[in-house]
Amino acid sequence: MHILKLIFKNAFRHKLRTFLTILGVAIAILAFGLLRTVISAWYVGVEASSASRLVTRNAVSLVFPLPLSYKEKIRQIEGIKGVSYGTWFGGIYIDEKHFFANYAVEPETYLRMYPEIIIPPDQKAAFYRDRKSAVAGRKLAERYKWKIGDIITLKGTIYPGNWDFVIRGIYRGRDETVDETAFVFHWEYLNESLKKTAPLRADQVGWYMIEVTNPNIAAEAAVRIDKTFKNSLAETLTETEKAFTLGFISMTEAIVIAIQLVSFLIIFIIMAVVANTMAMTARERIGEHAIFKTLGFRGFHITGLIFGESLAITMVGTALGIFLTFPAAKIFGKELSNYFPVFIVEPETIYMDLGAALVVASVAALFPAWRAVNIRIADGLRRIG
Repeated sequence: MHILKLIFKNAFRHKLRTFLTILGVAIAILAFGLLRTVISAWYVGVEASSASRLVTRNAVSLVFPLPLSYKEKIRQIEGIKGVSYGTWFGGIYIDEKHFFANYAVEPETYLRMYPEIIIPPDQKAAFYRDRKSAVAGRKLAERYKWKIGDIITLKGTIYPGNWDFVIRGIYRGRDETVDETAFVFHWEYLNESLKKTAPLRADQVGWYMIEVTNPNIAAEAAVRIDKTFKNSLAETLTETEKAFTLGFISMTEAIVIAIQLVSFLIIFIIMAVVANTMAMTARERIGEHAIFKTLGFRGFHITGLIFGESLAITMVGTALGIFLTFPAAKIFGKELSNYFPVFIVEPETIYMDLGAALVVASVAALFPAWRAVNIRIADGLRRIG
């Protein structure tokens, strides 16, 4: 207890310097935590992917459609439990600044395949009945103050015209990793309109969502699906939901790497700040350490005092930084909701904060401790200032 008391008294002996060091550590940990949260948000779709779901798209590119007739052929393939389909709509609400994901799906099979999307039974029934209806995520509905029964108009970009939808349901996610900012509606509503305005684009889908009976046969099922449509006018590429999501992330891999590098650069900055403080502290206390040696304190005692002081300063700053990370992430999450539907501080981020703090405290105290232990008593007592 006396050692701990001495460590904390030493740590806060120069209050202004200690306060500035703690503040610097807190800001750096806050920045590090937010950057790691951005990276986590980038990969949240990958983490939320199901091992039992596959995605089938056109082998050339996702922008090319697939015939609706593929649905029954896929259903008959061995190992397939369920098939659904969807089409990216890309509509604009109000103007381009108000972006959110919106796409057409086959409602019953889609919601059956994605149990993580929770809709009250009465709202789900109303959604099934009305082909002009739509379901919006909880966060999206809160952003625009939508409620059940509201009529929402989207301006088509891929499919020109103004499209009216009635909000029949507001869904929430089963857990925090589920995107609650999407807008989905009946594929049949889109297809019926295309039959009148653009017959050549009708009876086509953007992709198929496929559920397999066992995750262990996902790779085999994907091969069977692609083999079924080999040499057809629209060949397919089938991959796991996780691989499909990673394909989008790979397009921005350079950005992710840059953010990772910056986050680790911040750790070196913290290390420099704390190391500077500990070097100044150790230099000021050379005489004290020499006196400790004359009183019988060994090298590991002095090392423990210096490491303890470094750890105390770093951990107080880290605790403050972690505490500030949560409200900061909440604010940033609202501002970046168009780009990161799920923006939460993961437990792994906190563990990385603590791990980084331990490394910083240890490295920053290493040289001052070595110097204090190796200096001779006579030289230490002669040292003034």
